Amino acid sequence: MPRFYIDPESWDESNLRLEGDEFHHCVNVLRLQSGDPVVIFDGLGMEIQTSIKDISKKVAYLDLNNQERIISPARKTKIALAQAIPKGKNMDLIIEKGTELGVNHIYPFISERTIIRLNQSDSIKKQEKWQRVAIEACKQSGQNWLPKVEQPQKLLSMIDSLIHEFDLVLIASLQPAAKHLKQILLNRTTKHPESILILIGPEGDFTSSETAKAIGAGAESMTLGPITLRTETAAIYSLSVVAHELL
Repeated sequence: MPRFYIDPESWDESNLRLEGDEFHHCVNVLRLQSGDPVVIFDGLGMEIQTSIKDISKKVAYLDLNNQERIISPARKTKIALAQAIPKGKNMDLIIEKGTELGVNHIYPFISERTIIRLNQSDSIKKQEKWQRVAIEACKQSGQNWLPKVEQPQKLLSMIDSLIHEFDLVLIASLQPAAKHLKQILLNRTTKHPESILILIGPEGDFTSSETAKAIGAGAESMTLGPITLRTETAAIYSLSVVAHELL
């Protein structure tokens, strides 16, 4: 059944409708008509199975009477991903798979070894594009929790402003002293933190000064095994391991 996103600010159960991009996808791309069944979700766990009641020039009105409501419970541990921006379209892949795996927040960043550089205008455009990638991933996968994708920022500024907000911060590292996630959790007093931030570096890894700053701010270095992974693989692997251990 086709799925469509209505953001929480526009979610009005007395007047459910599809507009803008979602209207275009519904009417112009999928060619849906009055009476066709659809699913709508708000990105905060709410899903409603309903049907199209009427279609005007720019709005698809949904049936308010025949509905089936599903609420997807929030996970006990909120997971955020801080990701060095890779070249090409690999960030799209990371956001898509991260959304499918249930990440709650994505913080793209630029580090010393990040090749891509963005000005303010580019950052805004990238954030808008990546948020749309997350929406499409929710629509395709059936995920009812939409992650918030932030504007890109510099790594060192992000460490100063963000790390203290999380119960556990993990920085993926190639350093010999890095520990496996299971060992990190066993050494903690609280085995199930309420929030986790995972930092994934660029292809050339974090610099020693970046790693030291993150650890000095409270992060713990986490190994991803003996194989050197591409940054997109490292992100997907890390999210999968955390989900397996905690969720």
